[in-house]
Amino acid sequence: MAKLVPLDHPALHAIAEEITAEDFTDGTVAKILKGMRQAIKTYDVDGYAAVAIAAPQIGVSKRIFLIEDQSDDEGRLPTVVAINPSFSKVSKKTHEVAEGCLSIPDTYGIVKRSKNVTLKATDEDGNEYVRGAGGLLAQIMQHEYDHLDGILFTDRAEKVWHKDHPPKEIEELT
Repeated sequence: MAKLVPLDHPALHAIAEEITAEDFTDGTVAKILKGMRQAIKTYDVDGYAAVAIAAPQIGVSKRIFLIEDQSDDEGRLPTVVAINPSFSKVSKKTHEVAEGCLSIPDTYGIVKRSKNVTLKATDEDGNEYVRGAGGLLAQIMQHEYDHLDGILFTDRAEKVWHKDHPPKEIEELT
């Protein structure tokens, strides 16, 4: 069963390789996705379920990420498989958002992200698609895309804290 790799794993800090046509035909893509789905299902911290994962997080340096909301909420995010993704548009309008990451447990931060994006990618069946996203979905796409370039949210964060020591302004919200 695939597991999340430790923070010092080289795949988390490298630019991932493109998925090739052969990766589709020889079962590599299916195997990677199976491993990602296994790993994302195992995450449950303080009652929070995972929503997304990138291949480097399971030690596979390939350009693929998966959004698959594991929560039981009615307003679940749509499932998105993004292979060799790129952004054809990113809005100039940005906002500061709170983020966490499966690869950096108990750590959170404030990251500036574009409010809207247009993603061009290939799905697990090899079909190219273009999808727009805003708000939380756009944020998640940008976070997961960063993983494919070896960038962690803490590399972009303007402020980072451990869950046991939130900054005063965050503490006041809870």
